[in-house]
Amino acid sequence: MPTFEYTALSAGGQRVEGVLAGATEQAVLAELESRQLTPVAIEARAEAAARRRGVSSRKLAMSYTQLADLLHAGVPLLKSLKLLAGRKSSSRLAMVFRELSEAVSAGEELAEAMTRRPEVFPRVHTAMVRAGEKGGFLEAVLARLGQLVSAQAELRGKVIGNLIYPGVLVFFGVCVLGVVFGVFVPMFKTVFARVQGGLPPVTRLVFAMSDAVGKYGPVTLVVLVVAGVVLWRASGRADVRRRITEWKTRSPVIGPLVRSLASARFCRMLGTMMGNGVPMLAAMQISKEAAGNVLMEEAIEQASEAVRAGQPLAPPLQASGLFEDDVVEMIAVGESANNLDAVLIKIAETVEARIDRQLGIVVRLIEPLLLMVLAGVVVLVAMALVLPLTKLSSGM
Repeated sequence: MPTFEYTALSAGGQRVEGVLAGATEQAVLAELESRQLTPVAIEARAEAAARRRGVSSRKLAMSYTQLADLLHAGVPLLKSLKLLAGRKSSSRLAMVFRELSEAVSAGEELAEAMTRRPEVFPRVHTAMVRAGEKGGFLEAVLARLGQLVSAQAELRGKVIGNLIYPGVLVFFGVCVLGVVFGVFVPMFKTVFARVQGGLPPVTRLVFAMSDAVGKYGPVTLVVLVVAGVVLWRASGRADVRRRITEWKTRSPVIGPLVRSLASARFCRMLGTMMGNGVPMLAAMQISKEAAGNVLMEEAIEQASEAVRAGQPLAPPLQASGLFEDDVVEMIAVGESANNLDAVLIKIAETVEARIDRQLGIVVRLIEPLLLMVLAGVVVLVAMALVLPLTKLSSGM
């Protein structure tokens, strides 16, 4: 039987929320009336769950671009929202725009309506739309938002695409080693039982690993799951999360890539917001969250304080040691030329191209490293099996 989430008012005017099971919506309404509750809103639970899920970044970017195109063609905002609400390609996004059209029809501002769906519209999006509504350049804001979200989705796709092949290597490597330790190695235990003087340490190590995979496999799995849960919960602590971020940011191989990703996100977001009329300090406060790096957020916060005191942006960013020298230099040039918004967008494009190259280098390093690890384990197993065999042959 389907379930429905409801919001109702009691006889005393108190707001009540809950879940009821019913064959139809009318049956749930009748049940609420029998409880002397006045329904305010009722929704099937599947639809309510869909409301809490986000939407595809590429589809959202396309929606922003289409909305900007409609406004550019002279279509009123309310009608444009209703047109997007009638699309069949994405029912979830259509439902979101239907809610926006209803709110705008009731006299609400678009940005204010967007704030009620934070899982779809991040705070930076609503801030840009609010600035566009106040300044009368909503069409330009939506067009820039479409470019911004599309660029972020493209960058995310490149990162994931470059990591697919190493992930496949790890998966098949784990499967092969599981077969070796779980099936192949135990076959030699009975053969080596006759070895005089005991087994070599490397053989005992390999047999212990074999027992962990085969004989005690369920126990090993439980231990690994428990360890994973403990680590996951520990990573939620602020101090542990900071240490992990410091390691990722400062490490020699991963660090440059992590710093480049964070600086590209920050520069693109800040440049986009400043280019659409958002004041610099407000834009920095919102854009720092886009960096996704605790250390860089702290550096941006310190830079904001410097800017608030009337100082330029570039020096505090350089003092943090998290931004590359060429990035800081371009920011300084943009400040002196009074076109910082355009320079920041250019920086983001340059850094994203650099990230693409860095990802290629990292992936090319990961592949031989994984193969070397697999080869090392195979050599270890071979040594563990050959040494006892030489003892057996010499004892005959």
